[in-house]
Amino acid sequence: MTGVLIHQRCWNHELREAVCRCPACGRHFCRECVTEHESRLLCAACLLAIARSAGVHGRRGRTRLATMLATLLSPMAAVGGVLLSWLIFYIGGEILLELAARAEHTWR
Repeated sequence: MTGVLIHQRCWNHELREAVCRCPACGRHFCRECVTEHESRLLCAACLLAIARSAGVHGRRGRTRLATMLATLLSPMAAVGGVLLSWLIFYIGGEILLELAARAEHTWR
């Protein structure tokens, strides 16, 4: 056998030599076209597909939790807002009454 070297070329860049093969799709890529994910070198398309599938599964759980929290917190937030508004107006009224009493006392 002769020492024939077969150089693979990057799938995205024909003039560049490939440094690895994506384990998900089997294509060869140069250093700029791959990234490490969970100790594997993946191409951008395969990494995007993994991210999308992980994002869809992760969002379902968060959506249920967010919906449950919103269902519980919305009425509590409304009641808290009403109570806070009442407290602010009550304290403001007490301050005004005290100021009026002091003003009346000084004019006499």
